Amino acid sequence: PAGMKCLVALALGFLALAAASQSPLQRRVVKEVLDYFHGRSNVHHYFKEQSVEGAVEREDPSGTFVQLRVNLVQTACGKRVAKKQNCKVVEGKRKPACVACFKFDSGDVPKVLDKYYNCGPSHHLAVKEIKQRDEAECREVEEAGKSTDSLYLPGMFAFSKGLPA
Repeated sequence: PAGMKCLVALALGFLALAAASQSPLQRRVVKEVLDYFHGRSNVHHYFKEQSVEGAVEREDPSGTFVQLRVNLVQTACGKRVAKKQNCKVVEGKRKPACVACFKFDSGDVPKVLDKYYNCGPSHHLAVKEIKQRDEAECREVEEAGKSTDSLYLPGMFAFSKGLPA
């Protein structure tokens, strides 16, 4: 039992380390994905983030694009439980994965310009057609805010008047 406690402590340490290495925008995406997942009518249990893979964060003049895959794990708690930190993981249960792509503007409190997520069994997301659709949707999300024919927003351009020589 002592060895098992050590392993659990080690695993929790790694989870804390993983969370610490994520940017604030990546943490926000993980939270949004969990909220979306728990909002589905067919989800009756509370799920925790098991791991985050393939995190991509790219900035361009139109904002910041974040893409990641969140692996979830089912707990013994119902999804309406108030104290979620005490929920124990149930081994051998569903372990869904979510692909998430978000585009944030470059404001002080970044607003979501566009988003896409798809959650399902992890083997399901590996299916070629689904993977291709996810990739296409993510490319569209990344383009949000980039189009040149979009409407003019205040502060988009700055003009300066030159002084006479």
